Amino acid sequence: MHAPSPALTERVIALSEQWQHRANQLRTRTERRRQAQMVRLLAHPGAIVLLSRLIDQSFRSRSARRVADQIRHLLGTQGTMPFLTLPERALLGLFRALPTPLAALAVPLLIDRLRAASKGMIIAGEPQPLRDHLRTRRAQGVRLNLNQLGEAVLGEAEAAARLATSIKDLEDPEVEVISVKISTLYSQISPLAFDETVAVLRERLRAVYRAAIGNPFVHPDGSRTAKCVNLDMEAYRDLEMTVRAFMDTLGEEEFLGLTAGIALQAYLPDSFALQRQLTGWARERVARGGAPIRLRIVKGANLEMERLEAALANWPPAPFAGKLEVDANYQRMVAFGMEPDNIGAVRLGIASHNLFDLAHARTLAEINGVADLFCFEMLEGMADPIRRAVQESGSDVLLYAPAVRRDDFLNAVAYLIRRLDENTGPDNFLRFAPHLTVGSSDWQRLKTGFLNACGHRDAVRLASHRIQDRTTETFAPEISTLHRDRFVNEADTDWALAANRRWAEAIRDRWQQRTDADSLQAEPVVDGRSLFTGRAVA
Repeated sequence: MHAPSPALTERVIALSEQWQHRANQLRTRTERRRQAQMVRLLAHPGAIVLLSRLIDQSFRSRSARRVADQIRHLLGTQGTMPFLTLPERALLGLFRALPTPLAALAVPLLIDRLRAASKGMIIAGEPQPLRDHLRTRRAQGVRLNLNQLGEAVLGEAEAAARLATSIKDLEDPEVEVISVKISTLYSQISPLAFDETVAVLRERLRAVYRAAIGNPFVHPDGSRTAKCVNLDMEAYRDLEMTVRAFMDTLGEEEFLGLTAGIALQAYLPDSFALQRQLTGWARERVARGGAPIRLRIVKGANLEMERLEAALANWPPAPFAGKLEVDANYQRMVAFGMEPDNIGAVRLGIASHNLFDLAHARTLAEINGVADLFCFEMLEGMADPIRRAVQESGSDVLLYAPAVRRDDFLNAVAYLIRRLDENTGPDNFLRFAPHLTVGSSDWQRLKTGFLNACGHRDAVRLASHRIQDRTTETFAPEISTLHRDRFVNEADTDWALAANRRWAEAIRDRWQQRTDADSLQAEPVVDGRSLFTGRAVA
């Protein structure tokens, strides 16, 4: 696989320019107003941090008094928010002036205001508004991938409720595609209990897949197909587990004819190898009469959390360090997926708002004669002018549509923070969208970024960053804390890695094989007294 030819990149740039011109023409007054607010937000240093703190710290509690107290504290310490509209600033000023008991009474109004401000990105999850939105989008020729927002479940009762919600969504005749996460299917996910966790996930995926088969979607032409269930990708620690549960479940005879989807994140160097593994497996599945699968290629949306987890555990961060590598890997994955022999077994969802990425995928599809085997995937309400321009040109578009009920709106907080963080990133395409025009300095910067990624595609290193292996590591005295003359934490054991799981299993197996005669009882002693005293030992 080689870097794109100059002829290919010229076609990509020309198509990108065409779409950008058309997106600017299609922008509505409401969209211009929202984009103007984004420009004001970006113009004030620290505004993004302040807004994130306001949303994240204030609205997580279900106590109106606690929410009011937190908002008043933040407004008192951080000052005004010049990026807000005048009515919004007046509302917050009035809120700050009220005593806490009265301010608490106004909290529902603030939540309603926040929900109204985010309604373009997050749709109402109540049955009738949700159904109305699905019908409206369907009339526009836009398909939706419904995602019920929620944090990782904390108990099995909550997991059962989330599973029931997914099945209920599939029973709705208006729903065509849903997304689920393994963290909402099972509350006791543990990489150290890898096989046991996968077994539970398979059981619950079977229930979801059966609902997809049993409630076929009726397309506008009257044809009927099983609904599609996409497995979203989350943290690196769940990567291998998600892929295994997906392949093992779809590999069962019962689901041989079902098309289901999974996402891979290009910001992980591990993803390309997994894409090749999935593709080889899917081609064998199709060869024995099975249906193709779907692969959603994304760049990744949990970068800050991955960095934090790695820092706390003294691991190297799992994602690439820079955007150049991410974009190059994304191009590599798209190019591999667009090869005719591959896309016949693995239909692609090209998830991006970057016009150069979209045009690159469309151009490759046209050259390879596979334009009917992929679709573009975008986020609901995030780039509608771009979506309409792309759709006008004949491309299939699937919108990832987060939904949440009013009583569960707190679940939307994490999603809103991630979107705010992504869209205001220094190199994010949508950061420049409000005033982006072909030929401008911003356009040239984005085009240069695309061309640099093209040139770097063959050079990007695809070896995993996480290589800890407890079965082979050695510790020389020279690397000890004593020799370094400073304290350095030993890295936690990374149970996401198969080698480390085998290491732990070998220790367990070795101790389980000991007989009573040669077994060793590790006797805990506190303050000189054995805690085994007076206790029966099994």
